Amino acid sequence: MRDYYRMPLYTPGYGYNSMHVPYRAGMQYQTVQQPIPAQQQPRRVIRGFAPYTYPLNYRDALELIRDAVRGEAEDRAFYEYLIENAPDEKAKEIIRGIRDDEINHFFLFGQVYYVLTGQTIPAQDEEEFEKPDSYCAGLASAITGEQEAVKRYRRILYALSDRVLINVLTDIITDEIRHGILYNYLYSRAKCEV
Repeated sequence: MRDYYRMPLYTPGYGYNSMHVPYRAGMQYQTVQQPIPAQQQPRRVIRGFAPYTYPLNYRDALELIRDAVRGEAEDRAFYEYLIENAPDEKAKEIIRGIRDDEINHFFLFGQVYYVLTGQTIPAQDEEEFEKPDSYCAGLASAITGEQEAVKRYRRILYALSDRVLINVLTDIITDEIRHGILYNYLYSRAKCEV
């Protein structure tokens, strides 16, 4: 019979910071190797994996976040143009919903940047808004813009390691994909020429 009072206390090892973890049902322990910090890890670059090489892509991600926030003023003018030129109230309501999502993305990107750097993104001069030739041309431009945004935001996602920030970027990316689908719907509904 085991003497439970004389057995050493079991303290579970959690994550990488623990010193011992049990490796089988008995009371034997093995020492856990401490991970090598990212700054000391050998730099392995596999051909074709450049955008996925965390944390080497961190600086590029910060620049992409700054770019995403910089274009916000021009985007607002673009959405107002589409709302004014939409053929009916249903199309206007869809575009207003997309605009509201994009304003929320602007706020979220500012928060992500602040969490990563401890700084706010400095305000930029407003760029001149170029009106599209027509409502259909604006929709076509919006579809392309949403596809490009997904590509850029994925690169930001690859540079993140914090689970909350990854969730935020995943939410933004899925919104952008949904926006592309909605713009395609509006494009076909307006019977725009392909």
